[in-house]
Amino acid sequence: MELLSKKGHDVIVVGFNQLWKNESRGIVSEQKIVSNISRFYMGSKVTYIQPAFVKIPLLDYVSFSFTARATIKYLVRRFRPDIVISFTSIITSYWGMKISQEENIPYIYYWTDVIHTLVPIKTLQPIARLIERETIKGSSKVMAINEALRDYTIAIGAKPEHTVVLPGGIDFDRFDPHIISSNTREKYQLSSEDFVLFFMGWIYEFSGLKEVIVGLSKESDVRLKLLVVGEGDYFHELQDLTQRLNLQERVIFTGWRPYEEIPHLIASADVCLLPAYNNDVMRDIVPIKLYEYLAMAKPVICTRLPGVMKEFGYDSGITYIDKPEDVISCIKQLSDSKILDLKKDAMTFIKDYNWDSIVSEFENLIKSVRA
Repeated sequence: MELLSKKGHDVIVVGFNQLWKNESRGIVSEQKIVSNISRFYMGSKVTYIQPAFVKIPLLDYVSFSFTARATIKYLVRRFRPDIVISFTSIITSYWGMKISQEENIPYIYYWTDVIHTLVPIKTLQPIARLIERETIKGSSKVMAINEALRDYTIAIGAKPEHTVVLPGGIDFDRFDPHIISSNTREKYQLSSEDFVLFFMGWIYEFSGLKEVIVGLSKESDVRLKLLVVGEGDYFHELQDLTQRLNLQERVIFTGWRPYEEIPHLIASADVCLLPAYNNDVMRDIVPIKLYEYLAMAKPVICTRLPGVMKEFGYDSGITYIDKPEDVISCIKQLSDSKILDLKKDAMTFIKDYNWDSIVSEFENLIKSVRA
C-alpha cells in the first residue's frame, strides 16, 4: 500500500487494534486517524483510520462491527474509490464487500493467511469461517499470496477464474546480503564465534520457540544462541521459560524493533528459523519474513508446512524438519559447505521476487478488475 501511495494512488486503510489490552485505561478505544504514514517507505502518504470500539472481550468485535460498517460506508460515499481491497480480516472485509456491492465498486479480497484461524476466541472461528466464505463469494477478485492459499479459497467457494496468485516481495536495496553485522552482534552481546539462530515475528504458542529453547538447554555448546525479534501472545511465557532454564545469556529477546533495523538483525544471524506447528493457522501460509531471510542469503530451517513447501520447494535455501524439536539436531548436521550451498540456493531462488515488479503487477490487476 505504501508503494502504491508513492506511485500517486490515494490510500485509506481501516483497521482494528488487536493489541487494545496494551492501551491505557478506559472502556472505549476512541477513533484514531493517522495521516501520511510512511512506516516502510519515505514519501508514502497512507491514511489509517481505526474506528472506535468497546474494550471488553467479545464486545470489542460486536461494537467494532457497527463502527467499522459506518466508517467504511462514510468513506466510500465521500471519496467514491475506484476499488476496495481487503487484507487478512473478517469484519472489515465483510463490510467492505457488502458496501462495495451496494455502491457498484469492484472489490478485491487478498489472502495472506487462513483468516478465521487467527480469531483468538476459538468458539467464534466457525462463525468467522462462514463470514469469510460469504465475503469470498461476493468478491470481484480473490488474490492469494501463494498457491496453497489459492487452492483453499477455491475449496471454500471462490470461482477459479476469479482467483490469482500474487506473491510477496523483497526490497533488495533494503535487504542486502552484504550488510555488516558486527555492530548488531555487539549490541546484543553476541561474539563472532557465536552461532546465532534467528526468529522474528508474532510469537504464538505454536511458533515452536518453546521447543527450540528447551532443545538449546540440552546443548552443551554455549556458542549456540537464539535471537528472538518480536512479541506476541506467548512472549512472556518464553521469557519465563528462559529464566527457569538459566538461558538468559543464550536466548536474547529484543522485543519489537523498527523496520529499518530488521535487515541488520537478520544479517547478524547464521541460520533463520520458522519452526511452527503444522496447524490450521500455519498450514497454508507463506510468511513474508521467509522472502526476507532468503534475500539476506540466510539458510532457513522450517517445519514441513505444506504452503511453504509448495511455494519454495527443495532448492531455495530452506531445510525442512518434521517438528520444532528437530531444530538443534538439524543445526548440528549442517556442515560449512552445506551452509554455503544453502546460501547460494537462497540467492538464486529469490532474485525474481522484487517488490517493484510485484507492485506493478498488482496495479495491473487492479486496472483489469476496474475494467
